[in-house]
Amino acid sequence: MRRLPPLGALRVFEAAARRLSFKAAADELHVTPTAVSHQIKQLEEALDVRLFERGTRQVHLTAAGHQLFPALRDGFDSFERAVDGVRRLKGTRIATLSSTVGFMARRLAPRAGTFRDLHPEWTLRLDATNQVVDLDTEADAAIRYGNGRYADLVVEPLFQDHYAPVCSPALAVAAKKDLRAVSLIHFEWGRAGRDETLAPVWRTWLARAGRTDVDAQAGLSFTEEIHAVQATVAGQGVGLLSLALVADELASGLLVQPFELSVESYRYDLVYSPRAASRPATAVLRDWVHREFGAAPVPQATAPAQRPGKKA
Repeated sequence: MRRLPPLGALRVFEAAARRLSFKAAADELHVTPTAVSHQIKQLEEALDVRLFERGTRQVHLTAAGHQLFPALRDGFDSFERAVDGVRRLKGTRIATLSSTVGFMARRLAPRAGTFRDLHPEWTLRLDATNQVVDLDTEADAAIRYGNGRYADLVVEPLFQDHYAPVCSPALAVAAKKDLRAVSLIHFEWGRAGRDETLAPVWRTWLARAGRTDVDAQAGLSFTEEIHAVQATVAGQGVGLLSLALVADELASGLLVQPFELSVESYRYDLVYSPRAASRPATAVLRDWVHREFGAAPVPQATAPAQRPGKKA
């Protein structure tokens, strides 16, 4: 038999140590702070050691508490992953793929049906968000847009993105001087647009095109890239847009690219947690994504990285 204190007391200790608060632990576990305090006291008596230094509004781990906490935290994380894996085996098999709102709307959603063709026994769940999700618990994989450096994740490059002016052919934009007579459509990159050279904005493209006679700030500005795409398709002006996101419109002739000059931006990568590498859901997502967007490369290790602004 294992010589362990009651599992319930260990669970209470882990929650209290993680939050450094008996009250917060009580809220998480749906019990009273008194019950948490009682469980901690019983555990300390069973171990014959103090685990917390009690303060007026906060508690702090003792040396013994610091020694015990990481093992319990990692253990409960392992329990959660195992239980989640068992749940995935029951009933419908669901594969969750996360991506940016723009890429989801323009590239993934129109191709979702091909996933069912390849994997009819699976349900594809597409999670559109510009926030970074937890790839251990919230999704099986993600397509991320950034500099390709994501700490503690497996990264499989898909393709490099480029931005160029595109517009409706009805606008009859043929020469760079024509840009003075139309509205420029902008997507607000936020901090990345101010601080990062890979954030493609009109001032960058116009500088490279040698056009100092066009106001790089004027026109229509959108906080969501998908809305900038829609305005461009509607003929409201010339958008400096991702060629990946408007590939279908360019192929059909609904939009045209009047100038060859483009600016390189971030790249798209398929990423997933190393702990998810053996999941069947991750495997089917890898198969589908690489069939749609390129051959699967050898996964490469990554170093810690900073998030590249709004679209990461």
